Amino acid sequence: MLTIIGICCLMGNAQPKNLFNGKDLAGWHIDVPDMDKDANLKSPFLVRNGMLVSLGTPGGHLITDDQYQNYRLEVQYRFAGKPGNCGVLVHASTPRALYGMFPKSIEVQLMHENAGDFWCIVEDIRVQDMEKRRGPKDKWGTTEDKLRRIINLTDGSEKPVGQWNEVKIECLNTSVKVWVNGDLVNQGFDCTAQKGQIALQAEGSEVEFRKVVLTPITKLSD
Repeated sequence: MLTIIGICCLMGNAQPKNLFNGKDLAGWHIDVPDMDKDANLKSPFLVRNGMLVSLGTPGGHLITDDQYQNYRLEVQYRFAGKPGNCGVLVHASTPRALYGMFPKSIEVQLMHENAGDFWCIVEDIRVQDMEKRRGPKDKWGTTEDKLRRIINLTDGSEKPVGQWNEVKIECLNTSVKVWVNGDLVNQGFDCTAQKGQIALQAEGSEVEFRKVVLTPITKLSD
């Protein structure tokens, strides 16, 4: 059952919380639509050599049991074999809200050479220079066939494939701010959600995660 206990407890304790314990997927649940249709399919999410691994297929999401608000999320990840696609979803709520797959959320893109893009998934967010970074205003939207991608601010922040990257995401009230390897790559405001679950994707590529740490915050970093 979804609970907001995580919010209350964390805001009373500013200590970092490891969302991944290095041993198993405790505190998370899996939502993979194809597994509903075929009981023989194996989950794309597993723990291997102390790392949380998304195998990429079948497509779906690994979602925290609890929801969170006003936090810094630090994630270390790498595409170990070849460049690929994945994402971290914040403020996730209604499952399978888009294309029968993606939960309602704001996605922070991890796709190789695109890390830090925002994707609006039945939630919305604003940035500076919106038309330049999102496209024509009359085509903006948060559902299928709308312009949902907001391009990040910088290129060249990612490390070569096989090396570890760190993405830092700060969510405070209606703001979301993102750094990749120390570079500020996106900053949004007026987000339509302020709290929710956190999700990692299986989106066609194998990705390894060795750190998923959440810390409560009361202000955004500079």
